[in-house]
Amino acid sequence: MTKAVEVHNLEDPQLVEFVDNARREIFNLRFQHATGQLENTARLKQAKGDLARGMTVARQRGIDVEIEIRRQKSNG
Repeated sequence: MTKAVEVHNLEDPQLVEFVDNARREIFNLRFQHATGQLENTARLKQAKGDLARGMTVARQRGIDVEIEIRRQKSNG
């Protein structure tokens, strides 16, 4: 679980990457849970909290995460 202070201290590009990674992690955890491979089910809740924390900070800064993720993927 990531502390709120750590998320607030991220630069904008790092914050967008953090949100993208959190989404991927949730997807993977859900997939593992559905197939019965997830042992630590509490991690799913922690990952959702991380995503919410990142999205909240992005909203406060006026960052549209969807657009920034697409921009990063098209440039990278």
